[in-house]
Amino acid sequence: MSQNVGMSNCCLSGKVREGEPAGREDEIGGLQTYISEPENHSNAKSIIFICDIFGYKFPNIRLLADEYAKAGFYAYVPDFHQGDSLPLSFLDNVEPPLKTQETLSLVDKAKNAAIVPATLGPWLAKHREGVSRPLIDGFVNTVRMTPGTNKIGAIGFCWGGRYAILQAHGQSMSGSGSDIGGVDAAYACHPSLVAVPADFDPVEKPLSLAMGTKDSLLDQGTVGKIQDLMAKKIEVPHEIRLYEDQIHGFALRNDWSSDKDKKAMDESAQQGIEWFSKYLS
Repeated sequence: MSQNVGMSNCCLSGKVREGEPAGREDEIGGLQTYISEPENHSNAKSIIFICDIFGYKFPNIRLLADEYAKAGFYAYVPDFHQGDSLPLSFLDNVEPPLKTQETLSLVDKAKNAAIVPATLGPWLAKHREGVSRPLIDGFVNTVRMTPGTNKIGAIGFCWGGRYAILQAHGQSMSGSGSDIGGVDAAYACHPSLVAVPADFDPVEKPLSLAMGTKDSLLDQGTVGKIQDLMAKKIEVPHEIRLYEDQIHGFALRNDWSSDKDKKAMDESAQQGIEWFSKYLS
């Protein structure tokens, strides 16, 4: 039986990163897209970023795309929410970093928890798999057909993490009618809404996973099941890295004021860069 792991107020927490994105916006495959190019402007190694619920305009994901571009990848950050991402105001008033969570009263925690279904329920229904999967598959197909493209990677965070895993399945299952082979490699950071084992059994492409040991959406029992499932796939390159004391969303929205949290975020970025350097070459 598949176990679906949901979303919580962790998905609405985190910090906004300082800095000015260096890329540009363009329309690709009918979607507004942030693009960050490597110094040589080559799109031979392209990476598609599948954002979390805060969308493609979130400064953190654009600045991270810039880091990948500096490492030699052509980075696309499409608006898969089609202008309907959740507002960044939730970052300020819903679940704070772990060190602050531990000081909250039961009343404060209950108030935070009450926000989640009211906020996420309607949004998730609107952006369900039947709507979002064809958009993502179609974008992958558009990049595949772009002159100069050789190999493609997908990196996803939280809501987008599951779709990065689905891209590693290979053949498109979206029913969109196009013959899409998925991506060449994928990297999922603290994915949410995953079904275990259903989302992992069909994985055929190299898959890297980054998860925190304090992730409220992926408890250690669930992580253990994922590890066991992937361990049986001896023919599929994979890795699962656990980040000590890191909560859901750490790879994209961590607390820069904490040396430990910043280190985890930096290392998770390097994890993806090294993975794609190996499997998109």
